[in-house]
Amino acid sequence: MFKNIAIIIVLFACSTLTANAQKIFYSEPDHNDQKSLDFDVAGKINNHYLIYKNYRADNYISVYDGEMKLVENVTLDFMPDKLLGTDLITYKDFFYLFYQYQKRGIAYVMAAKIDGDGKIIGDPLELDTTIINSFSNNRVYNILGSEDKQRIAVFKINSKNNDRYFLTTSLFDNNLKLTNKSRVTVDMPNRSDFLSEFTLGNDGSLVFLRAAGSADNDNINKLTLLSKQPDDDSVYSFDLNVKDIYLDDVKIKIDNINKHYLISSFYSKQKRGNIDGLYCAVWDKRNQKIMYETSTTFSEEIRNNAKNEGNPKYAFNDFYIQNILVRKDGGFVIASESVYSSTRGSNYSRWDYLYGSPFMRPSDYYLYSPSFYNSYYYPWSRWGNYGGFQVNRYFADNIAIIALDSTANMQWTNIINKSQYDDYTDNFIGYGTLNTGGKFHFIFNQLEKRTLLLTDQSITPDGEVNRSPTLHNLSKEYQFMPRYAKQVSSYELVVPCQYRNYICFAKVEY
Repeated sequence: MFKNIAIIIVLFACSTLTANAQKIFYSEPDHNDQKSLDFDVAGKINNHYLIYKNYRADNYISVYDGEMKLVENVTLDFMPDKLLGTDLITYKDFFYLFYQYQKRGIAYVMAAKIDGDGKIIGDPLELDTTIINSFSNNRVYNILGSEDKQRIAVFKINSKNNDRYFLTTSLFDNNLKLTNKSRVTVDMPNRSDFLSEFTLGNDGSLVFLRAAGSADNDNINKLTLLSKQPDDDSVYSFDLNVKDIYLDDVKIKIDNINKHYLISSFYSKQKRGNIDGLYCAVWDKRNQKIMYETSTTFSEEIRNNAKNEGNPKYAFNDFYIQNILVRKDGGFVIASESVYSSTRGSNYSRWDYLYGSPFMRPSDYYLYSPSFYNSYYYPWSRWGNYGGFQVNRYFADNIAIIALDSTANMQWTNIINKSQYDDYTDNFIGYGTLNTGGKFHFIFNQLEKRTLLLTDQSITPDGEVNRSPTLHNLSKEYQFMPRYAKQVSSYELVVPCQYRNYICFAKVEY
């Protein structure tokens, strides 16, 4: 009898732990939070959850408590009505709101320090100005924060000269004290050259790529690593060994622990050919040289696992790199997703998207607005903007996860299976992520019995995929937008969602 009682107690305790393992709190709809709302999740500060919002000419911070109940909407009356762009960098006790605007013939980039109650601390600070000849709706500056948030870079590119671009950088510390400002030239020797993948190291070095396509601009056959050190007034370049392969959708990640730059791309062996494998290079910052460079051909087993149906030789043609995770031992993990789009009677291939996904994950370059189909990030090139076509249906399928060791050799692969599509918008497909240290979680909507349910699958450091039970307290009235989710603590995620014609926010607590 006592044994049975003990078993019952244990089972009850386990069920209680499971029930309390995850909670969801929803914000209430606000009449200003229409579907056309622009927003950016600032994060968790002093037990408040702060979200920057822009609706028409109004700019404000919504402050929520731990149960996502609105505490206050704080109007940002110091901001102009017309903005060219905004960026956020969040710290423990405050966040910086960077904003750009044009007044007459001058573009300004400003920074405001916002506390945990959504109130400005001090006055806005002018970071830089640029004289421009005409009115523009496009941002002039880009803002980058280092991984440890101790360095902030504000930069702009003048590309009027086809053969030589001018890069102006301003480097600040975490108190927005200017530590270096310089104007350097970047040579563009090939007609099809373009710049992309700017990132900032903890030491203040600005690292980016110069790529060149083939004559018809559909493959990358030349790749150069460029870096500007924090106190130098020149750009260093190193040509990577791209021979007999064609790259596409190249990504770069700084390993601040091991002082490495990690460069990754899918590749094909023929122009406009099927994706054959993964190219990786590890650059050693200390010795200024390539340590390892590999081109790994995908096996038949990997291809069969990646594609749910169809010919396996086409398996990776729709995959695009979305995340690069760095490990302490110098290894890294790449997560890519199968995404594509189509119109009636026409499917677009990866060659129609100018070296990138048909829909891109939001980055620090852009403020998100669900009223638009996409927030495309076009690299700096002399070709101008591509695309412009309107698609009717978006697809987002399997996630392929590839782990590589410190020598850029493949260790293991695994697949998270999913199948998603939506018409006219990609807001509700794709995935968000949560890094809890021991596991990396992928959160996405999955259609079950004609209902979209928020699903969580995680992967361990050794590649084991775990599917969690359906999240508790899911409401059919809220449609989640997980690809715009933001991790705000080691165990919390804020996920935008749509309630009827309103934008709301849900806090998922693990």
